[in-house]
Amino acid sequence: MFAWSPSDMPGIDPNIICHRLHVNLACKLVAQKRRNFAPERVAIIEAEIDKLLAADFIEEVSCSESLANVVLVAKQEKGKWRVCVDYTDLNKACPKDNFPLSRIDQLVDSTSGNQLLSFMDAYSGYNQNLMHEDDKTRTSFIIERGTYCYKVMPFGLKNAGATCQRLVNKIFKEQIGKTMEVYLDDMLVKAPKRANHIKNLAEAFSLLRQYRMMLNPSKCTFGVSSGRFLGYLVRKLGIEAHPHQIKAILEMKSPSTVKEIQSLTGRAAALNRFFSRSTDKCKPFFKALKKGQRDKWEDECEVAFQNLKTYLTSPLLLSKPVLGEDLYVYLAVSNSAVSSALIREELGA
Repeated sequence: MFAWSPSDMPGIDPNIICHRLHVNLACKLVAQKRRNFAPERVAIIEAEIDKLLAADFIEEVSCSESLANVVLVAKQEKGKWRVCVDYTDLNKACPKDNFPLSRIDQLVDSTSGNQLLSFMDAYSGYNQNLMHEDDKTRTSFIIERGTYCYKVMPFGLKNAGATCQRLVNKIFKEQIGKTMEVYLDDMLVKAPKRANHIKNLAEAFSLLRQYRMMLNPSKCTFGVSSGRFLGYLVRKLGIEAHPHQIKAILEMKSPSTVKEIQSLTGRAAALNRFFSRSTDKCKPFFKALKKGQRDKWEDECEVAFQNLKTYLTSPLLLSKPVLGEDLYVYLAVSNSAVSSALIREELGA
């Protein structure tokens, strides 16, 4: 069930699913010229290429109508880099796959009220899907020592997420919404009653074996009452906001520029569903961003900012409504909307 290294992954059977690019033949594919990197970055890139070759994720290619460059993206860990391929030109030639991704808020909401949960993560989830033979060379990229193409589905392709979601929806079609919730390569097995959890896990494991999808042991947690799922802390009582998101606002200084106010509104929006009367709490911030009021952090804004921080010091918990309990609904509408409704009522419309 578990992969300890890329060599432990047999890959999903291509007869079940493989990634197609469906390149628009009317679009001209671009062969980018090789970018130059400093010697220390060349060493980082070549070390990553050696790992991909050893994992059998890529292979050398001699000629290709499409050619991309690699880019280095800094990781959160200081001094660490992620090697990615810039597929911007290739993605422009590929039509969008409109297969829907699951709504994160609905997935998270459905996890509350369960006595036991198990959190599972696929090992290099995207890379367990193979590229279609006709499209492999179109994923070609160039580095200092040569050109390579992907044998597996890489990150950065336009429709990679849709292919991944289509696969897990197919694998767990009978379990989703009942005993499991799945988003791309993140899987959660749930049970309202403890006695059913082992049975639900056994069903999930059986399907994973059948489709040859391997799990990452370092990112799996089994039989717990709470845990992290898609950026939220889920437990039986309800859903809690991620502490990092709360901390980001609590540690902010009072904004003094438009960019800083925008940063505040963005962070507040990430926690919007945890706020009671969120429109009222954040209204002064949006007023400060209106045309003619830029860079105006007035007393009203500062009071609202400090009140928001005080509000966030108490635990934020979303829970399911309880049968028989009073439910209060807060509606935020503008004065003009209310006036229009009254006029229509008076006119008998």
